[in-house]
Amino acid sequence: MSERQYWLDLFTYKTWQEFLKAGGKVSGFRESRWNTVKKIHKGDYLLCYLTGVSRWIGVLEVTGDAFLDKSTKIWDYDIFPARVPVKKLVELTAATAVPILEMKEALSIFQNLKSPFAWTGAVRSSPALWKVDDGRAVVSALEKARENPVERPFDEGKLLKVPPVFSARNLGAVTIPDAGQEGDAPPPAKESKEPTEHDEIQFLLLKLGSDMGLDIWVAKNDRGKQFKGQVFNELSRMLDDLPVQFEEATTNTIKLIDVLWLKGKTIVAAFEIESTTSIYSGLLRMSDLVAMQPNINIPLYIVAPDERREKVTSEINRPTFSSLSPRMNEACRYLPFDQLRKRVQQAGDLVRYLKPEFLDEVSESCELPAE
Repeated sequence: MSERQYWLDLFTYKTWQEFLKAGGKVSGFRESRWNTVKKIHKGDYLLCYLTGVSRWIGVLEVTGDAFLDKSTKIWDYDIFPARVPVKKLVELTAATAVPILEMKEALSIFQNLKSPFAWTGAVRSSPALWKVDDGRAVVSALEKARENPVERPFDEGKLLKVPPVFSARNLGAVTIPDAGQEGDAPPPAKESKEPTEHDEIQFLLLKLGSDMGLDIWVAKNDRGKQFKGQVFNELSRMLDDLPVQFEEATTNTIKLIDVLWLKGKTIVAAFEIESTTSIYSGLLRMSDLVAMQPNINIPLYIVAPDERREKVTSEINRPTFSSLSPRMNEACRYLPFDQLRKRVQQAGDLVRYLKPEFLDEVSESCELPAE
């Protein structure tokens, strides 16, 4: 008997619920994946991954041969006709599901990354064959979670998120901006001297970085701004100039990014805040940085209100950003205002113990999952 194989099986929360409602006996994929689905055999395991909250929610055992069924409806979103019969081995809830980020030490997808979020490429398409050791690690983690469930809070907005997917010739899955979206130029400045939401978040990120013991940088044209009487340029650990690390063109681009966190001479995070202005303008600064320094390894974040989540995803998946290496949707993540505020409030006096990696938990991938 051949060795058991382990396959990634992506679900949104809605498609997972529909799978269970139908009896949990059939898992399906898009017809375009049929040649891969045919390689799944009886006895193989499907590793069920919940998109949006990035958690493992179940393990299925394949009980028979793959088949095509275009008539039996299970899911509302798509027919998913390339199917395999299965039985449930492990079934968790969204609250008790295992976050993939808690398995960094156990999974090979987190090793030797070319960019901080390159691991997300391993959970974008299904079915996808996984390494045996990785598959066994996931199964073991889910079995332990079933025996000793631990409830972990999650953002319900992320749980219910269904990323828009469009098909474009020679480009694969992309999002296309709707007609009538705002242009690249920011709106005229308001005459009011009242602090804006952009000012608040910019100050929050600067103070957070400083409180964490990191050096900070604010865009050179924002150094005189203030929030509640605190001038940005007077914050503790604010740098007067950036370390000499890049050639002049790259450095000039970096100096215009809204907020930077640094440790020594190394930039550990870069943030563009987009509350009302065009998200495209901030992405252009980020993409210029990636284009000029293709081997750069800086976590990049677009920080925006929750209601702009879809806009961020749409813009970052434009074809113009897909030709970079790494692609912008791999190098850059979305950080919602409310999640950032909530995490800072939760940290309280313990903020000095936070590490920049905590952003992995509160930010979201901008890559589009494909079946």
